[in-house]
Amino acid sequence: MHRHFKIYKPYGYLSQFITNERPRKKKKLLGDLGDFPAETMSVGRLDQDSEGLLFLTTNGKISAEINGNKIEKEYYVQVDGQITYEAIEQLKHGLEISINGKSYETLPCKAYILQERPTFPERARKIRDERHGPTSWISVTLTEGKFRQVKKMTAAVGFPTLRLVRVRIGNEKLDGMDAGEVIELTEFSY
Repeated sequence: MHRHFKIYKPYGYLSQFITNERPRKKKKLLGDLGDFPAETMSVGRLDQDSEGLLFLTTNGKISAEINGNKIEKEYYVQVDGQITYEAIEQLKHGLEISINGKSYETLPCKAYILQERPTFPERARKIRDERHGPTSWISVTLTEGKFRQVKKMTAAVGFPTLRLVRVRIGNEKLDGMDAGEVIELTEFSY
C-alpha cells in the first residue's frame, strides 16, 4: 500500500531525503520534518531557498505523472520592484532563458499581479526591508518545471525573485499550512 503526503517545505530545506555528502554538512532534509517510510521520494523539487507545497510519495509512477507537462504548478513570487504589465505579458507569452548553458524558450503560462500581499509564515531568513525599495507579488502558473525556471523568468523581465512559494499542484493547495507541516493523504488531487 503506497503512502502519500503533502508538506509545506520550509525555506532552507533540500528537496531530498539523503545526501551524498560525507559527512552530512548540516543540510536540512525533508526526512527531518517527519517519520516517513524508507522508500519515500519527493515529487519534483523546490530549491533550498524556495518554499511551499511539495508532494511526497512511495509511488514512483505518480511522481512521473505529476512531473509531466500536464499538471499545473502555481507559484506566488515576490519580486524586486513594482512589476509592470508589460513584464507580465512577457512572462505569459514565453521568453528565452538559459538552462544548463543552453538557450530555452519557455512555454506560454498564466501570470498576473497579486493585488494583495499573500500571508505566509515568516521566513527563517529575512528577505530585506522597505528601505531597499518596493517589491510586488505575482502569480505564475506553469506546466513545465525546468531548473530554477520561475527565478530565471522573472530575472529575464527585469524583476528578480526575492521569495518563491509554490501554492498549488494540480487541484491540491497549500491552504494555510504552516512551514514544516506534513499532512498524510489517501491520494493526491491532481
